Amino acid sequence: MHSDCSWVYLDNNATTSVDSHVVDAMLPYLQRPSANPSSAHALGAAASDAIRVARRQIQSLLGAAHEKEILFTSGGSESNNTAILSALETQQGRNEIITSTVEHPAVLAVCDYLERAGRAKVCRIAVDESGQLDLDAYQRALNEKTAVVSMQWANNETGALFPIEKLAAMAHRTGALFHCDAVQAAGKLDISVRATAVDMLSISAHKLHGPMGIGALYVRNGVPFEPLIHGGHQERRRRAGTENTVAIVGFGVAAELAARALPHEMSGVAALRDLLEREILYRIPGAIVIGGKANRLPNTLCVAFEDVEADSVLLLLDRAFIAVSSGSACTAGSIEPSHVLRAMKVPFAFVRGAIRFSFSRENSDEDVARVLEVLPQVVNDLRTATMPMEAAYS
Repeated sequence: MHSDCSWVYLDNNATTSVDSHVVDAMLPYLQRPSANPSSAHALGAAASDAIRVARRQIQSLLGAAHEKEILFTSGGSESNNTAILSALETQQGRNEIITSTVEHPAVLAVCDYLERAGRAKVCRIAVDESGQLDLDAYQRALNEKTAVVSMQWANNETGALFPIEKLAAMAHRTGALFHCDAVQAAGKLDISVRATAVDMLSISAHKLHGPMGIGALYVRNGVPFEPLIHGGHQERRRRAGTENTVAIVGFGVAAELAARALPHEMSGVAALRDLLEREILYRIPGAIVIGGKANRLPNTLCVAFEDVEADSVLLLLDRAFIAVSSGSACTAGSIEPSHVLRAMKVPFAFVRGAIRFSFSRENSDEDVARVLEVLPQVVNDLRTATMPMEAAYS
């Protein structure tokens, strides 16, 4: 056990810590008289100005052409739902949705709902063992009835990347709108929506060292749009409700910091990930990297251990003050393998032993060393049952 009880946090795809600079930027909006940004007085104008600054900061991170293309939401799930439902309502004569089998539940669940309600026909494109999309099946699925394609830029469990620029261009050739869930990609990859055919794109602040409960939806200028939440005039009448000024300000600063840190995210963080991957494969027999042959996020490593239960590994690592995940945090507590691992046809002996390590710019070589100090023994103990699990690392 860590003698000083300090944590090694490698669960950044679930959420990141809030950067101290983000906290500093948010505090004044909690400590001084707050105002509704729609109010006509000077305090309201100041809040409105702060939101405008944040909108421009997020515009810059995404490489959007105009600040008005950034719509604030409560997070990635709302952004995904809004994009899909809007596209379905505005694309007259089209009632089909194309997505993949490995999307986040925030996409798959709304597609399932629309299908059950008889409002849409959904085509779910399979992936191969590396997590790569079947492009031939995708091409065959596109047709004059396709209202929207919704595809993730990066998978939250494996980090596998989809060729978004190509997928969006293919969708446009059939007249369909293209939505991208970029919640895991923003701040980790160099994104320029202006250079793609992406019509709508979802991001979330808490995945890039911002606060929880705030997200954004990029909506390309000129794309037809129907609000999910109706009411007042906020967000150019695209999302009713008083803006969460303090969280938006934090989101903006987090986006600016992420843009500055991007070179380190893509090289320094990737170096830590690669070091851990090499050493795990060298030190622990019966370990495989899920999606290791695909292009991946620089921060994500999904490793499966043969004949080991991931929940047991998580428990013992947790007792050693090491925080990781079993696949997606959104499926935590499930005794079944995640839909992503099933879609990738991970071998039976490995599928229940998948652990996700996800890094951020706050991690270090010492974190990797600590994991390598503990993990091999954890896996060995679980395989050989040389000690009761309740006594391990207590």
